Amino acid sequence: MKPAWDQLGESFADSKTVLIGDVDCTIEKDLCSRFGVRGYPTIKYFTGATAADGDTYEGGRDFDSLKAFADESLGPSCAPDNRDLCDEEQLKEIDAALAQSAEDLDAQIKEIQDGIETAEKYLKDEVAKLQERYQELNKEKDDKIAELSPGLRVLRSAAAFKKADGAAAKDEL
Repeated sequence: MKPAWDQLGESFADSKTVLIGDVDCTIEKDLCSRFGVRGYPTIKYFTGATAADGDTYEGGRDFDSLKAFADESLGPSCAPDNRDLCDEEQLKEIDAALAQSAEDLDAQIKEIQDGIETAEKYLKDEVAKLQERYQELNKEKDDKIAELSPGLRVLRSAAAFKKADGAAAKDEL
């Protein structure tokens, strides 16, 4: 991914609105912790519409995917301070949001963030259940193999003996 990331940085080197950078989280542990980086590599991006600790990019890690995302999502975009970049439907959505009180907006933001956290927790819990069930099934399989293997060894050795004995009897004729 590093070559693609460096290429992306070069393509935005002269941009006055987009900065592509990287942080070594093995060195800058406090900074990475503050912004919620838990695994590597993690790509975070920041715009006027992201959370204070940024949003995590989940797309492709090749140059074309990174460039397409950056072109579409970073830099000036439709927002209350860039209305000229909005289509009619986006303007209606912005106007409806601006008509609300700051408290109502904060409550809606919190509700959506809570919903996202609930979805992430649900996934984590269900994956843990699947992992536990996988371990149970794997143990059941291992126990069954251990139960059946001694009989299989006897049968295979008897079959091999009969084949060898039969071959020897044919040679004598």
